[in-house]
Amino acid sequence: MKDNRITQLFKIQYPVIQAGMIWASGWKLASAVSNAGGLGIIGAGSMYPDVLKIHIQKCKKATQNPFAVNVPMLYPNIEDLMKIIVDEGVKIVFTSAGNPKTWTSFLKEKNITVVHVVSSVKFALKAQESGVDAVVAEGFEAGGHNGREETTTFTLIPMVKEKLTIPLIAAGGIANGKGMLAAMVLGADGAQVGSRFVASEEASSHQAFKNKVVAASEGDTTLTLKELAPVRILKNKFYKDIAALYATGPSINQLKTLLGRARAKRGMFEGDLEEGELEIGQISGLIHDIKPAAEIVKNIMTEFIEAKKDMVSL
Repeated sequence: MKDNRITQLFKIQYPVIQAGMIWASGWKLASAVSNAGGLGIIGAGSMYPDVLKIHIQKCKKATQNPFAVNVPMLYPNIEDLMKIIVDEGVKIVFTSAGNPKTWTSFLKEKNITVVHVVSSVKFALKAQESGVDAVVAEGFEAGGHNGREETTTFTLIPMVKEKLTIPLIAAGGIANGKGMLAAMVLGADGAQVGSRFVASEEASSHQAFKNKVVAASEGDTTLTLKELAPVRILKNKFYKDIAALYATGPSINQLKTLLGRARAKRGMFEGDLEEGELEIGQISGLIHDIKPAAEIVKNIMTEFIEAKKDMVSL
C-alpha cells in the first residue's frame, strides 16, 4: 500500500496499528506486530520509567522495523518517560489523555513523529493545531478509557475527516479486515486495533484475561465510571459492585474509594477476573481465539483485500 498516507508516514507495510494498551502491549507484542508489517506500540501507561527503558531496548533488538511508544499524558513521571524515549531513539510517539500542546513541540524538535488520540472533532482539531503528524479518532466502542461524548467510531470518523487535513487513524470496534475497510471508506487512512491484539500469544496480559475476552459475547462490556474517567470493561463482580454503589447515588470520593488502586493491573495482568478491572472493547464478542500477532496482521490484511474486491463487484 505504497500510496497510503499512514504507511508512508510510519514507513510500514500495512496501515494496521496495534494499540498501546496498558498491561497488554509490551515489547513482545509490539515487535511481533512490527515484524509482521504493521506498527507495534509499547504501552507506557502501565510502566515505570526503568521498565519502559527495558521494553524499548528489547523491542529494538527484536525488530528492525518501526515501532512506537504510547504515553498517556496524565502519567505522573511523564518527564522521565519522555527523556527515556528521546535517549533511546524512539522515532514515533502516540500521546493520549491530555493536551497535545504540552509535548508535541518538544518531540517534534527531536525529529519524532507525533500522533495524538482523540474522541471528538473538537479535540481532533486541537491536536492538528498543536502540530501533530496524525490523529487517532477513537469511538466509544473501544476498550479502556474513553471519551465522554460517547460518539461511535463510524459516526466520529467522517466528522473528523471533514475537518482534518492530516492523516487519520480509526480506532474502536475494529478487529478484522472488513472493519478496517469500512473505516477507510468513511475517511480513515488506517486502523488502530486493540482488543484483537489482547487475544494474541504475545500480549503481556494474563492468560485468564485473554480467555475471558475470547469467551465474551455481545453485551458483556459496559462503559462506566464516567464521573472519574469513562472506561469500558467486562462485566464481573467488580462491575456489579460499581452498579450497586451507583444505586445509592454515590459521591465521587465514594467511587474513587471503590476503584482503589491498581484495579486494571489486578484484572488484566494478574488475572483476577472477579475483583479486577477488565478493560476490553465491544468487539470482543467477535474474537473467538488467541493467535500469534503475525497471524492476526495477516488475517486482517487478507480479509481487507478480499472485502475490497467484493465491494468493487457490488
